[in-house]
Amino acid sequence: MSISRAELARIIDSTNVKMTATKSEIGQLCKEAMQYGLGCVCVNPVYVKLAATILRGSRVKVSSTVGFPFGSSVTEIKAMEALGAVEDGAKELDMVINMSLMKSHDYNAVKRDIATVVDVKRLAKDVIVKVIIETAHLTKEEKVLACRLAKEARANFVKTSTGFFGIGALAEDVRLMRETGQGHGCQGCRWHKDL
Repeated sequence: MSISRAELARIIDSTNVKMTATKSEIGQLCKEAMQYGLGCVCVNPVYVKLAATILRGSRVKVSSTVGFPFGSSVTEIKAMEALGAVEDGAKELDMVINMSLMKSHDYNAVKRDIATVVDVKRLAKDVIVKVIIETAHLTKEEKVLACRLAKEARANFVKTSTGFFGIGALAEDVRLMRETGQGHGCQGCRWHKDL
């Protein structure tokens, strides 16, 4: 498979979700994303409106974190955070799975948590929801189950980790997530192209 430099740039998300990120750093992040033709910038909710303002008129989208980095906010708070981010200009949402519920084997609650954030699509159909499953803290079986729960909740993607806790993305995790998606009639980990 051959891909041009411009095509590659369009699938890269540039991120600054540090708790110490400043307005000027977010401005620089946005300017660099426009300069290099990147697809998206991911910022914490407090900076979504700023990023959307800077990027207005460009092809670069804004993504907001939801329940970041722990994922342990109550579901209704995650939904409010997601809705606020969309109202401020986010076109993508990177939500963190509720690891506590996952480890407690309360899979219905995990699925409901994801589905409630995905439900923001009722108001803004073009929003993409990505679910961060924090693979470093899951067994192989739990990784597969987390991917399936995200799919059942109609999320668009799954992601390996926040990068904040232990090991980040590993090739074997990406491979497993891809295989899990394909095993459900999906291409990679993107499940619902037309949501």
